[in-house]
Amino acid sequence: MTVTYTARVANARFGGFSQLLLLWRGSIYKLLWRELLCFLGFYMALSAAYRFVLTEGQKRYFEKLVIYCDQYASLIPVSFVLGFYVTLVVNRWWSQYLCMPLPDALMCVVAGTVHGRDDRGRLYRRTLMRYAGLSAVLILRSVSTAVFKRFPTIDHVVEAGFMTREERKKFENLNSSYNKYWVPCVWFSNLAAQARREGRIRDNSALKLLLEELNVFRGKCGMLFHYDWISVPLVYTQVVTIALYSYFLACLIGRQFLDPAQGYKDHDLDLCVPIFTLLQFFFYAGWLKVAEQLINPFGEDDDDFETNFLIDRNFQVSMLAVDEMYDDLAVLEKDLYWDAAEARAPYTAATVFQLRQPSFQGSTFDITLAKEDMQFQRLDGLDGPMGEAPGDFLQRLLPAGAGMAAGGPLGRRLSFLLRKNSWVSEASTGASCSCAVVPEGAAPECSCGDPLLDPGLPEPEPPPPAGPEPVALIPGPVEPFSIVTMPGSRGPAPPWLPSPIGEEEENLA
Repeated sequence: MTVTYTARVANARFGGFSQLLLLWRGSIYKLLWRELLCFLGFYMALSAAYRFVLTEGQKRYFEKLVIYCDQYASLIPVSFVLGFYVTLVVNRWWSQYLCMPLPDALMCVVAGTVHGRDDRGRLYRRTLMRYAGLSAVLILRSVSTAVFKRFPTIDHVVEAGFMTREERKKFENLNSSYNKYWVPCVWFSNLAAQARREGRIRDNSALKLLLEELNVFRGKCGMLFHYDWISVPLVYTQVVTIALYSYFLACLIGRQFLDPAQGYKDHDLDLCVPIFTLLQFFFYAGWLKVAEQLINPFGEDDDDFETNFLIDRNFQVSMLAVDEMYDDLAVLEKDLYWDAAEARAPYTAATVFQLRQPSFQGSTFDITLAKEDMQFQRLDGLDGPMGEAPGDFLQRLLPAGAGMAAGGPLGRRLSFLLRKNSWVSEASTGASCSCAVVPEGAAPECSCGDPLLDPGLPEPEPPPPAGPEPVALIPGPVEPFSIVTMPGSRGPAPPWLPSPIGEEEENLA
């Protein structure tokens, strides 16, 4: 039976775990006292032989052997391999408990989807849950020694009421050399399909929900079978065991107290009992005992799973849920807080102090900021007004000059950026600029206008398609600008790709 001490450590206090040290059932003392006595007995036998049996020459040789074993025993990585091994075993132990097949979810679905208060409806619900319990019993008697001792044969399962004699014949006539714990789950599925055909299950969605819960239940049974089949690799267990035993075999010799008169280093004190070596053995060997007890929790150790208790509990509550509690409802009536704006349950005198504590709102609610730190600031550290358009800000940054004229290169680039950042179409707001072709060395003559504001201006023509030799305006050190032919040719971009910024600037030019 599992040793439960949760209530003893419900509150942290001074020496809280110290009261657990005196417990015997399920304790490390109960597991380790034999090994500890054997280690101490061998140690004392070697110590007595060194002191009273060996000759002087033999004592000198034994002392050299003690120093050698003490020096090289630390090379055995006991804590490393033992720590990883115990962590693996503990995680596996808890995962196996999570795979225990509990019928709670399944019985609620059966009670809510399989209808009928007559004997036929009761028979359907009880048989479905009995099949689920039978599947759990079959898998548990395959992995648990305690359950196998309770149900050593199928006859015991029949006599216990989990299986009828007719079902036993079908079970035994099924030719399969593998574990047949899954057979009751197939019976469950077939019976659920029959209940759907008879209208006991009213729609396919309810049948789907029922079978999904059955699959979850069957999956847990299968995982228990696989945990029993696939153990922790044997080589890992052997490495840990050999490392521990070889280490303390070396300690039996290397931790002996030598004659202080010989002047050996770190052997100035002569004691009979190696207290700290015994503590080290207690911790390391106890660590291995923890893994030994948890590696198979389906045995009969003090902390193994109470599988027989779970079988009794699951069978009883599942039958209560689908039979006596089926369609058994209390009279609906208004609760105590029907008209209360803020419902709150009362507190006793021992817990009323919790009512005075403020409710938790979040970890950031306790942060305080200075008044100047709570003022909104403009993005990117800019000093302009918050509502200023991007184009207006660019115009304020760029200096006024010849290059900023409407037909100048900077003006054309700024016009392009304004159109890129506009929320309306370019055709409705874009200004049309035209520049006359002049001889090289003369200042360009350009004129810009807005077709929406100046109806006399012609509509701007669309930019010509990119030719084999696109041109670009490259500014020189001083105005005017010179026209340079770009090397290479570039065909038109695919229609599904946006035009690059550089290409639109060339078209504008």
